[in-house]
Amino acid sequence: MSLRINTNIMAMNALRNLSSTDAEMSGAIARLSSGLRINSAADDPAGLIISEGMRAQIRGIQKAISNAQDAVNMAKTADAALDEVQRLLREIRAVAVHAANSGVVDSAQLQADQADIASAIQSINRIADQTAWGTRKLLNGTAGVTANITNITNVLGAYFGGTFSNLPVAAGSIGVNVTTAATQSTWTAATAYAGTATLGVGSFVLNGYTFHITATDTLADVMEKINNQSGNTGVVATIDSTNHLVLKSTEYGANFPITLFDPYNKFGAATNVTGVNAQAVVTVPTVQPDGTTAATTAAFTGGLRSGDSGLKLTDTYGNTITLTPAGGGATGSFTAGQLTTGNLLFQIGANWDQNVAFSLPSTRAEVLGSDVIPNKSLATIDVTVTGGATEAIKIIDAAISQLSQIRGRLGSFQKNFLESTLRSLNVTEENLTASESQIRDADIAAEMMRMTKTQILKQSGMAVLAQANQDPQLVLNLLRGG
Repeated sequence: MSLRINTNIMAMNALRNLSSTDAEMSGAIARLSSGLRINSAADDPAGLIISEGMRAQIRGIQKAISNAQDAVNMAKTADAALDEVQRLLREIRAVAVHAANSGVVDSAQLQADQADIASAIQSINRIADQTAWGTRKLLNGTAGVTANITNITNVLGAYFGGTFSNLPVAAGSIGVNVTTAATQSTWTAATAYAGTATLGVGSFVLNGYTFHITATDTLADVMEKINNQSGNTGVVATIDSTNHLVLKSTEYGANFPITLFDPYNKFGAATNVTGVNAQAVVTVPTVQPDGTTAATTAAFTGGLRSGDSGLKLTDTYGNTITLTPAGGGATGSFTAGQLTTGNLLFQIGANWDQNVAFSLPSTRAEVLGSDVIPNKSLATIDVTVTGGATEAIKIIDAAISQLSQIRGRLGSFQKNFLESTLRSLNVTEENLTASESQIRDADIAAEMMRMTKTQILKQSGMAVLAQANQDPQLVLNLLRGG
């Protein structure tokens, strides 16, 4: 055994261990007081890097959830406005039906009906111009795609939403290539009646309407009877050069057949013929996944919905182009018009490329119902003129259908995209937060165990250091003994 005064190795050893214990206890206190396992980069450099990346993602997801909820509320605002427009359209239609009852409605009542319609149209335009989310107008056309028709010879009207072939629509020209021409239902009788020849007493049923033939009726008389009821049957009659009766539907396509039941065999045979729906390939510019713009094609089919003309072409996303007989009655390619865009863009993810665009087209009166009668729309309705009420009903029905498509797309976007995204984001935030917590948060039970251990070690270290500091004093005993 050796004793030294200048260098107390045992005390140095005890002090070193005590310092280490004190540092460990200080770390435990920091973790317990903050609740975090990583309080500085030195605690776990790799864990800090991963944790900070996760924290940025979590904060971005939280803001994306807020963005998606704002988008849902905006969609509800637009839908409420569209619902009111549809209510006004129903009211206008009821007035038009009243005005169409020309047998009992006089001119004063027609003027009153027209005034009522004009007031409702003003309200529709006001809703379109003033509906907004904050300062962003929703229904005046600045938040959606607008189709501007330039080829009025071939195209009656068009409607495009924000999606074409599953891609966002971009501004540019609309190209149409008619691959199958539309035709009207046409039938020619087998029996000819020349000049003043009579057909004899009988009857026939045409598209559900019964026609009676008297003993003195000629083929011209029958033609006149059919044409007088064309509004009910949708069929017009002519006589060809060989004195045969020719029937033709007033509309194009398979939805407007000619069904003739001829029990007296006046025309040679019964028949059931249908027209052909037009088909076309439409090309418009779209925004590609990489952000560039490129021409995209999609197939459009006429008469796709019940009651639609074979000249009204629709794709799977509800985009429509209504052709004129000149445009859809023959195959060929042409430019229909131009698209302008003003999509609403929603950031619904934590990263730069996680956004979605949606279009809300204009619902002003001059846009609604503009693809039924050339150069006419909801804004031009006039029930005071001859045939005006009948035209008004057609236009309003088209406007109601058009508005229903807009609401359907908006509702689908809200339900199947925004609300679904909200649920997905909430789950993602929960799981990502759990992962970040696993890396960064302190395990309090484990930290309490460590702190208890370091407290004991610190106390014992202090006691041992005191004992080690007493050892050099033994030298004095040697000196006194000497």
